[in-house]
Amino acid sequence: MGIKGLLGFVQNSCPDVCHKVNLPSLASKHRSSYPGCTPTIVVDAMGCLRSWYTPHDWIHGGQWKEYLCSLHKFIAAFQAAGIRLVFIFDGVIEQKKREEWVKRRLRDNFEISKIFNYIKTNKQQPGRNMFFIPSGIATFTRFALKTLGQEVICSGVEADYEVAAYGLQNNCLGILGEDSDYLIFNTVPYFSINKLNLDNLVTLMYSRENLCRALGLRISDLPLLSCLLGNDIVPERMVEGFQRNCTAMYKSQYAYPNRRAQVIQAVANFIASIQSSPYGINEVERRLPHWFDSILLQKGVQSYLLPHQTSPWLSEKLMCRGADSKETEASVCPDKEIVQIVLDHHYKGDNTMICNVLCYGVTYCSNTLEDECDQEIPAQALVYKLARQHIYAILLGTEKDSLCNFPVVREWYVYPGNQLHQPDLVQAVPLSTPGGTPSVRRLLLEEGPDTQRLRFHTILACFQADSCTEKLSNLKPPHAATCCLLIYLALQVHSLALEDVEAFLSQALCIAGKSAEQLKCLQLPMVDSRAVHLAFVYLRGLVTLQGANSACGYPFNMMDLMPWNTFDGKLFHQKYLQSYQGSSVKELMEGNESLISQFKKLKTIVCETCTAQKRTLQSWKRKVDR
Repeated sequence: MGIKGLLGFVQNSCPDVCHKVNLPSLASKHRSSYPGCTPTIVVDAMGCLRSWYTPHDWIHGGQWKEYLCSLHKFIAAFQAAGIRLVFIFDGVIEQKKREEWVKRRLRDNFEISKIFNYIKTNKQQPGRNMFFIPSGIATFTRFALKTLGQEVICSGVEADYEVAAYGLQNNCLGILGEDSDYLIFNTVPYFSINKLNLDNLVTLMYSRENLCRALGLRISDLPLLSCLLGNDIVPERMVEGFQRNCTAMYKSQYAYPNRRAQVIQAVANFIASIQSSPYGINEVERRLPHWFDSILLQKGVQSYLLPHQTSPWLSEKLMCRGADSKETEASVCPDKEIVQIVLDHHYKGDNTMICNVLCYGVTYCSNTLEDECDQEIPAQALVYKLARQHIYAILLGTEKDSLCNFPVVREWYVYPGNQLHQPDLVQAVPLSTPGGTPSVRRLLLEEGPDTQRLRFHTILACFQADSCTEKLSNLKPPHAATCCLLIYLALQVHSLALEDVEAFLSQALCIAGKSAEQLKCLQLPMVDSRAVHLAFVYLRGLVTLQGANSACGYPFNMMDLMPWNTFDGKLFHQKYLQSYQGSSVKELMEGNESLISQFKKLKTIVCETCTAQKRTLQSWKRKVDR
């Protein structure tokens, strides 16, 4: 969520609302006030991702070893100050937020097209002003933080609500993020990630008490203020006329720098003028257009109420529902034991896709850095559709309904041409393996070597690589995962050439011997738009593979599927350019005889498996533009 212009308003027009604080000093005071209680900051992880991704290079698909170092540095700074961190990630997109989610996805499509136009024109990475965060970063960050010993929570409702509730219920030192909604929730103090100086842990703290004093409001009025200004639940277009009326009616004595600041003050003045009115919310609704959905306004106010909190702006009808109620959807899976296992895994941050499919029959995927003008590479959402359909068959079974249809999942996936007016209804597709599609119950609950072999065979079958199960089982897990993905990509993307496979394999083998600093120092002569596109398609494949791994009972250790063990964007780009310039295997493998031998072995597995499925990988002597 978020209220447009609110943070700018308080920074520029309400100087008492935000001021610099030293987090170690606050932590020391907290320890004195609450002996035996470790000062804890609850982190809105999704709001911090852009701040955490500090590597200069982002266009190539992510510099994941560098990113891991960035996270380690961040955590170490707080540990040195004796501050515990708890990281909360978005685990769902609630239906009431979907309209805003769709708007942002379509807006991002436009920005992505500008990025590819820049690459094709300049052959270089755009500036940070066009920065687009690497695909899958939320998924990968959850596991990176767990690798670094941190507590990770994946929300069961909208993350900002869970962050605010966790902070209040656990007497946290504060919330770290970048979302104006933390000024609206009646919870612990809110600290800015964007203003944080990691060297001394000084940042801005926003005071909702001082905000109320500046606007003449009560803290219980802030949820109504948010809704009347427009947020993710109440679209701004629905309250624009009301805002114009308020601005005309309550002309401020202050000279605000922009119209948005004037609107915020005017709406606050209106609320302050009716605080003591016996008609309360009815007075608000009377000023809104006749077509306005008053229930939407009530739901917007209610969305800010943490457990056991109430509001003077809720009607009795909604109050009777209980301020603690949050919207949920009924589970589509009748097996309660499996649902509970999946929910537990979800809460611990293992895989959001599996929980959403099994429990709600829905799944989402945001934008990927893809060139919609490149007709030779399908959108990643379509490339991995068959793999997802196999995952759905595992999770939901293969029993047909009365119309002889397999179970259906509602997919909200971004791809060119999809305006996201409604979800794609995607049927499960059974695996064509001996014995059919194994049940999720068997894969998650049964133990023993036979079950482990079944898990491994099943995940490979999801990616059409089960014919080489034995060969892949003898490889190191990260290499087996790479081969599995490349086999699937070659079968789904007919333009994938031998040079592409060589680039992916060579970087997957070379990455283990390179430090984050070495990868950072790699110099590339140019940026190739097709290499960028392929890198991000591959990244989405890693995320899909992780989803299949969860559904199949973890035949792979999840850490073996993380990009810092299998993929580096800049290294892949280097190998891609070398491969298309005709470099020898020895040059690709940097003269390492052991790696040359492994490269040949992996390439043979990929090529022979594809050939057996009537897909012969061929060399494509395309020119790499300079």
